[in-house]
Amino acid sequence: MIVVTRLSGGRFGVNPDLIQRVDSAPDTILTLVDGTKLIVRESLDEVIALIHDQRAGLLARARDIERLRPVRAVPDLVDDAEGDDPPPPVLLRQRDR
Repeated sequence: MIVVTRLSGGRFGVNPDLIQRVDSAPDTILTLVDGTKLIVRESLDEVIALIHDQRAGLLARARDIERLRPVRAVPDLVDDAEGDDPPPPVLLRQRDR
């Protein structure tokens, strides 16, 4: 979500994936994919910067989560003469690989 300001001063969040177009004439108008038009105080450049920041934040969080995600290590395949079960796989963080 990005947070923008109504002309009356109230703030609200908009899912940037639903924004089809941003116009500046002279007020900034967000047109959503369903045709809804929202007039906001932020300039066209500010809205675009908010969208870029939101998407960059999502990518950064996804990268951080991926780095910390447990990964199953493949155990060595050893012929167990005694018939015991092989040891369970070890969990590693990706950065340890």
